[in-house]
Amino acid sequence: MPFTLNEIAEALEGTIDGDRSLLIERLATIESADEGSITFLSNKRYEKYLASTNASAIIVSRNQRSERKDIAFIRVDDPYHGFLKTLKLFHGEASPPKPGVHQTAFIDDSADVHPEASIGPHVSIGAHSKIGAGTSIGAGAVIEENCVIGDRCVIYPNVSILARTSIGLDSIIHAGTTIGSDGFGFVPTDGMYEKIPQIGGVIIEDNVEIGANCTIDRGTIGNTIIRSGVKLDNLIQIAHNVEIGENTVVAAQSGISGSASLGKNVVIAGQVGLVGHIEIGDRVTVTAQSGVSKSIHGEGKIFRGSPAREIRDELRQEAAIRQLPDLIAAVRELEQLLQEDGEDATPTDTPDTTS
Repeated sequence: MPFTLNEIAEALEGTIDGDRSLLIERLATIESADEGSITFLSNKRYEKYLASTNASAIIVSRNQRSERKDIAFIRVDDPYHGFLKTLKLFHGEASPPKPGVHQTAFIDDSADVHPEASIGPHVSIGAHSKIGAGTSIGAGAVIEENCVIGDRCVIYPNVSILARTSIGLDSIIHAGTTIGSDGFGFVPTDGMYEKIPQIGGVIIEDNVEIGANCTIDRGTIGNTIIRSGVKLDNLIQIAHNVEIGENTVVAAQSGISGSASLGKNVVIAGQVGLVGHIEIGDRVTVTAQSGVSKSIHGEGKIFRGSPAREIRDELRQEAAIRQLPDLIAAVRELEQLLQEDGEDATPTDTPDTTS
């Protein structure tokens, strides 16, 4: 459904530079936008496209400058958030699946499935598990015994939720993820490894989103805990007894070792590794491909590198390392000069004392 520029601006509480009656039919990236589309600019790296984009309108910050007179602008406080609102305006919220149980699904007689839940083809729900109202379970998903999944959750196809897992309200688990698998626990015994029984569970609180093909291990004793508002990208490993604090985000291919604890509003970038039994303080950021080998704290601080250090120290060291080739060349030049000076020196004549 198309919207006028004026309708979009009202939804965003923005101001307009251009034709208020302009009809917008779709959304696009600034590089690929064409006539009839609206895009946004929130990152200075994309300012270079302002001169060439074919968009009919752009959502920009209130102080953004442009020489383009053939494009309309909606000025807002936060263009990225404004584009999110525009997406919702055009596409709305996804319609929930119709309630009901597919004829090929298996549900144990002792399970409690709310009549407003949607259970897809070939789903298996084990004994004493409970599925909340408005929750949808995608095709091929497995919910083992003694699990609880709250209201309005979305469990995508081929997710495995193993025994003693609890998931709160309004959470999303993407395809292929496994929750509640055994932790990596073994004891060296007579030159071999003896498995430690993993008898704990997993607690996932409200409004959590977990990407595709993640693995979250159950606690050895006690629980692995994912607090409310946490967002996990694809391909993430969470080991046994980890606790992740509220509104923390973790990007793809990161791994968190056993019994590590992350605070609130932590940001873990892609391909970060954390050793076990350490603490990451509230509002700490760890940049991509870092290795965290000890506890780190300090609200608002950024850590980088392997081993991870506060970014200003890491950058200072990097700057010093970049100077090493010049320093080595200078030392070699000094050595050469000293060697040449030694070769040019003539011994002092010794007077003859025998006569």
